[in-house]
Amino acid sequence: MKLPPYAALLGASIGSEDGTAAPVLAMPFGNDVTGRPGFVHGGALAGLLELAAITALEHALAAEARGEAGFKPVNVTVDFMRGGREKLTRAQGHVSRLGSRIANVEAVAWQDDRDRPVAAARMNFLISG
Repeated sequence: MKLPPYAALLGASIGSEDGTAAPVLAMPFGNDVTGRPGFVHGGALAGLLELAAITALEHALAAEARGEAGFKPVNVTVDFMRGGREKLTRAQGHVSRLGSRIANVEAVAWQDDRDRPVAAARMNFLISG
C-alpha cells in the first residue's frame, strides 16, 4: 500500500501489515513533528490519524473490490487524550461503516501501550465512483 505524500513530511511509514486488518502506521519523534519541547505537535498527531483513516478506508475498499472508488473527507474530529512524548507513535484506523456513498472511520494513535491512546479521530468520507 502506498501512503500519500504528506506521510513523508511526517516521517510516517507502514509499521506492520498483516493483510486482515488495516495497516499500522509508525511516526518517529523528531524535529519535524515537535511541538512544545519534548512533545509531539498536535497537528502532526492529527495528520498521522488522518493517514491511518485513509489507509484503513483504502484497505476496506480493496477488500470489497471497490478499488476504483475515490473518496474525500467530509469532516474530522480529533480528541487529544495525553501529550505524545519523545517516542515512536503508532496509529491504526478502523472502518466502522462502509456504505455506498459515505464511510465512517475511526483512528487511534498510541505510543507504548495501545490501551493508553494519545489521540483518537473520527472521520467521515464521501465515496464517489
